[in-house]
Amino acid sequence: MLRKLLLAGSFMAAMGAGQALAADVSACLITKTDINPFFVKMKEGAAAKAGELGIELQTYAGKIDGDHETQVQAIETCIASGAKGILLTASDTKAIVPVVKKARDAGLLVIALDTPLEPIDAADATFATDNFKAGELIGAWAAKSLGDKAADAKIALLDLAPSAPSVDVLRDQGFLKGFGIDIKDANKIGDEEDARIVGHDVTNGNEEGGRKAMENLLQRDPDINVVYTINEPAAAGAYEALKSFGKESDVLIVSVDGGCPGVQNVKEGVIGATSQQYPLLMASLGIEAIKAWADSGAKPENSPGLDFFNTGVTLITDKPVDGVESIDSAEGLNKCWG
Repeated sequence: MLRKLLLAGSFMAAMGAGQALAADVSACLITKTDINPFFVKMKEGAAAKAGELGIELQTYAGKIDGDHETQVQAIETCIASGAKGILLTASDTKAIVPVVKKARDAGLLVIALDTPLEPIDAADATFATDNFKAGELIGAWAAKSLGDKAADAKIALLDLAPSAPSVDVLRDQGFLKGFGIDIKDANKIGDEEDARIVGHDVTNGNEEGGRKAMENLLQRDPDINVVYTINEPAAAGAYEALKSFGKESDVLIVSVDGGCPGVQNVKEGVIGATSQQYPLLMASLGIEAIKAWADSGAKPENSPGLDFFNTGVTLITDKPVDGVESIDSAEGLNKCWG
């Protein structure tokens, strides 16, 4: 019988026999890049669990965040190699769907990690942070930190990519809702009409992109005092841009990731608050799910009330506010990755 894994409820049901030999099972991990610490840790988690279960693991990554074509080629390679399953963080969550369908039609289990496909049921399962909740936490924290000044905030949003993949939309829209802004269409970035929003720019999820996007938005309005960033590398770049303008002490930066460098930046006051997610857990559970699929055809189950399996999110800040649950950077550093 398959051991139930418990995290916010069991994610797969116990199944019967019909076991395949572990040595005959291969799996693929396809990430957006192999540079971002988030994906580095995801790869470590997948590799450790694959080694434990005797699964052969092949890993692939885009050249940069947004490199869709390399991911398509990787899926084609995984199909041809006879892999039993694919763990995927998609750069383009819509355009990847046809080749994902091809993989599923060929009998592979496809699990989206962190970034849901569009539609979400284009994958067999999704193991992810509740990305909308992650954004909502930092938005609520920022608004409460500003207090009455939130009504006159000037907000810059440093998003991920022009294609606006699902993780990009969810975090952005969650932040705005948490801040108290009418988000109009929750599935669309940039349709809000709130005068507090200075604008959006894209970062490709890296430090250089964060710096350039911040510079662009400061040219639009030098009085920006709240900065949302898609992830902590982008936040680090935004801080450097602000510092070059002598504004680093005047702006509240919030982000999502929870990697060790990002949590250290919370401790040092670079980032006011970040929502910590758990990529190692996503990947290790994904490998276990592929093993279950190979053994007995068991598919993962969603967390109760959700259309994905929730791997958890925690707000980290050294300046807690009433009504928004959080842990401090010391505890965050004990739980961080990267």
